[in-house]
Amino acid sequence: MPASPPARVLILGIGNVLWADEGFGPRCIEILAESHAFPSQVKLLDGGTQGLYLLPFLEEADALLVFDAVDYGLVPGTLMIARDDEVPAFMGAKKMSLHQTGFQDVLATAQLLGRCPARLTLIGCQPEELEDYGGSLRPVVAAQIAPAIGLALAELAHWGVTPLPGRSPAEGLADPSLRRDAYETGRPGPDEACRTGDARFFPEPC
Repeated sequence: MPASPPARVLILGIGNVLWADEGFGPRCIEILAESHAFPSQVKLLDGGTQGLYLLPFLEEADALLVFDAVDYGLVPGTLMIARDDEVPAFMGAKKMSLHQTGFQDVLATAQLLGRCPARLTLIGCQPEELEDYGGSLRPVVAAQIAPAIGLALAELAHWGVTPLPGRSPAEGLADPSLRRDAYETGRPGPDEACRTGDARFFPEPC
C-alpha cells in the first residue's frame, strides 16, 4: 500500500546542460514539468549547479527525489536508484564535477542541522560524455529520460503522490533558448563551434 503522502515533496534535477550528459538531471525536470500536473505540495526545481544555495529548498522538504548524472563506472545509460542513507555514498561514487561535491555538502549540512528530508531517493544515470562543452546529451543517455521519469513516478506513487497528465510550474528552468528542443536545433555543429577547448591552453586542439 502507498505510504501517507509527505506534506512537502521536492523533485530536483542537478547538473549543467552545457556539458553534454551533465544535463541529464535538469532535462528530466524539464520533461516532467511539461508532461505532469502535480498536487500543490510538490515542488519541481532545476537546481543546476547551485550547491549550498539549494539548502533552503531541502530544509523545507519532507521527501526529496533527485535526478542526476552519476558516474558509477557502469555501461553508459545505466540507471541506478539509491535511497535514504545510500544517497550520499552514491553521490560520491566518483566526483564528476563541482556540483556533486556541492550537493554532498548540502546533504551533510541538512543532516547536521537536523533538517534533511526524511525520505531521499536518487535516480542516477551513467554518463557517456562529459567533456563536450556546448554538447548535447548523448543518445544513450537521452534515451533514459523517459525510463527515469517512469521510475520517479513509481517512487512517488509509493509515497502516495500521483500526478495527472498536464503541466506543472518548475523553478530554475533554463532560459527558453536553452530548453532541450531549442538548444538541440539551434546550436552550431562541432565543425563551427569548438567544444573541446582552445589549442593555446589545452593539449588537444579543437
